[in-house]
Amino acid sequence: MISIDAMGGDHGVDTTVPASLDCLRNNPALQLILVGDEQVLQPLLETAMLEFKGRLSIQHASEQVEMHESPAKALRLKKDSSMRVAINLVKDGKADACVSAGNTGALMATAKFVLKMIPGIDRPAIMSSMPSIFGHTHVLDLGANVDSSAEILLQFAIMGTEVVKALEDIAEPKVGLLNIGEEDSKGNEQVKAAAKLLETSDLNYIGYVEGNSLNAGDKKVDLIVCDGFVGNIALKSIEGAAKMITSVMKDAFGKNIFTKCAAIISYPILKAIKNRIDPRLHNGASFLGVKGLVIKSHGGADAIAFKTAIHVAEVEVDKKVIQKISEHVELTLSQRENA
Repeated sequence: MISIDAMGGDHGVDTTVPASLDCLRNNPALQLILVGDEQVLQPLLETAMLEFKGRLSIQHASEQVEMHESPAKALRLKKDSSMRVAINLVKDGKADACVSAGNTGALMATAKFVLKMIPGIDRPAIMSSMPSIFGHTHVLDLGANVDSSAEILLQFAIMGTEVVKALEDIAEPKVGLLNIGEEDSKGNEQVKAAAKLLETSDLNYIGYVEGNSLNAGDKKVDLIVCDGFVGNIALKSIEGAAKMITSVMKDAFGKNIFTKCAAIISYPILKAIKNRIDPRLHNGASFLGVKGLVIKSHGGADAIAFKTAIHVAEVEVDKKVIQKISEHVELTLSQRENA
């Protein structure tokens, strides 16, 4: 069972409802609770409630967290928001995961307050995937923390490893630590200290990786660990570069009749490239560290992108990611105490 913050995001029910219904059609075992204003949701889901009887339900929430609201205000004043109610369902055991496209800060603050932290984890992290020449690479932290110690970077690596195992079905994901060079002498003191901790851990740590490994490094890495300040800048830079390339190509192919003809001839190739790097197919960031599954969709996501986020939740529920993170953290702490 997955709870959906149906009112969250830039487009609200125009995105969340069709995406949810498509997911129900694609997975006969999936069960969803759409959380939001019942007067808005009921007319949209009246037919679907019959089609997916027993698999689709509505949970009323009288409030909505706006995209511009401060996390503190949302947490303190909107206790019946669709976001808060959706997360409460996870806490109460009525849902196994929550998916929301709402305000990132408010979602993180609410998740931490309601669900609490996994024992042994000091700070939460945001993790998502980025397209690369090897398929895609998972990266964390993407902005939850702006100053992370070596110990916290190790915790990120442990959590990220368990998620990659689940999503990619990889027994021992290759873990890299983002740095300004691959040499041992490079990096600040936090990164160097984190490297020493990772080298003595049970993770498949392959050493430092540079920024090009996010998309096109010379060696495959499944998980890249970094501070949230660095990770968020890297993410936004890649998003900006992708938009620029798309815009430049569109202008180039639309310049005149000859370039338009070239675009028609090149259409199959252009479509394949678009499908490879389509950000909608990499939507769905995991909020790691809290005692419950919370998946953050991009606020401007369309139905295809929101479906991807729901699918991430499905896989993480099926693979019992929270349980495995907790077990791995407990084992690591035990080993370090006995060392």
